[in-house]
Amino acid sequence: MSNIPSNLKYSKDHEWIRVEGDEAFVGITDFAQDQLGDIVFVDVATEGETLAQGEAFGTIEAVKTVSDAFMPVSGEVLEFNGALENAPETVNKDPYGEGWMIKIRIAEPGQLDGLLSAEQYVALIG
Repeated sequence: MSNIPSNLKYSKDHEWIRVEGDEAFVGITDFAQDQLGDIVFVDVATEGETLAQGEAFGTIEAVKTVSDAFMPVSGEVLEFNGALENAPETVNKDPYGEGWMIKIRIAEPGQLDGLLSAEQYVALIG
């Protein structure tokens, strides 16, 4: 069973978001990293851009596939987790902690209400 912290919100695309004031950290879920397998590269070229909910903010390259990572809510990408440049496998080891991908400034806080709770996300992934 995947690790699904109850203090986070989740998207149907398997991203999580941890809100801190008007800013938030975003990454992919334990389930998503498990499905992708060994992550070898995380590419985020959207730093400084404002993106809409559901828009791709970067790509995650695993040994067997490349997958887009999507914005759970609209906002400005403030920071990319630079530690992932030299250690992308951190996403596999600690997806909710050191493996966060981007920090954003939330543009539309109301969109958070449309995201999944931990219980709803568990139901989604079965």
